[in-house]
Amino acid sequence: MNHQEHISAMLGHCIRAGRYRKRLSQEQLAEASGLHRTYIGVVERGEKNITVVNCNRIASALGIRLSDLIGMVEDPRSALSLKNDPDNSEQGTLS
Repeated sequence: MNHQEHISAMLGHCIRAGRYRKRLSQEQLAEASGLHRTYIGVVERGEKNITVVNCNRIASALGIRLSDLIGMVEDPRSALSLKNDPDNSEQGTLS
C-alpha cells in the first residue's frame, strides 16, 4: 500500500468511526452530507480519493470541523474520542 492509499484508508476509517459514534447509517450520513450512500461506502473503504469539498460535507454532517477530521487521520487514536454528546455546545471538539 502506497502513501496515498494509506491516507485514503485512514480517512475512511475515521469517517466510519465518526459515523458509528453518531449512530448513523451510511444512508443517513449520505443524506445529511448531500452525497450518495454508495459514495460514502467507497470512501469509508478507502477506495476513493475524496475531494476537500466532499470531505468538508461529510465532516459537517458528522458535526465536526474539517480540520478535526484531517487531524484524526494524522492521529487515529483521536477518532475514538470524538465527542458524541448532543448537549455539548462545543461541536466538533476532540477530547
